[in-house]
Amino acid sequence: MRHTPRNLMTDPEEVKRLIRHHPWATFVSPASTGLVASHYPVLLDHDADGIVIVSHFGRPDDELHELGQHPILVIVQGPHDYVSPSWYAPGDLVPTWNHVTAHLYGTPEVLGDEENYAMLGRLTDHFERGMPQGRSLSQDETGTRRIAKGTVGLRMRIDRFDARAKLSQNKPADVRDNIVAHLAEHNPALAREMVRDAAPGPSAG
Repeated sequence: MRHTPRNLMTDPEEVKRLIRHHPWATFVSPASTGLVASHYPVLLDHDADGIVIVSHFGRPDDELHELGQHPILVIVQGPHDYVSPSWYAPGDLVPTWNHVTAHLYGTPEVLGDEENYAMLGRLTDHFERGMPQGRSLSQDETGTRRIAKGTVGLRMRIDRFDARAKLSQNKPADVRDNIVAHLAEHNPALAREMVRDAAPGPSAG
């Protein structure tokens, strides 16, 4: 990503917050056949120190990625949107795109069958939580274990990350307020990130 110091997001806790709120990730591997990309949900491993994510691949994606054989890139994309120069002061004509994004680097550890099933159960329970009639893999362990054989679980410790919160930090406060007002109409999540970034104290920006 473009290196703009004011947009750097260096706090690991802010990266964790991004992952928690935006768990749909892109996995990119430099496989021997060339670059390979896939998309899967991720969760934080809260029992581990640092930033550690868990996920799963459907077979044969694990073979295409040569999972566990080399470092990979995982991209987590938060709210983003086009910012029109019509929201700026007269004469300012250059548009931009605001976003919150993290690039995570590490080498995945492939999970064994039992760890994979436990991770899939946790993943399901996480997203079923709050559903009116939420379901669990444990309701049919025999059947869900059979289906789980078609997946490969992974755990990945993040060795380093490169994260950005590009939220119009280069604009005056009144212009930022106007951008927030426009975004609030159709992208309230991004508007909230801008408000949060501008608030006093620790922020994502």
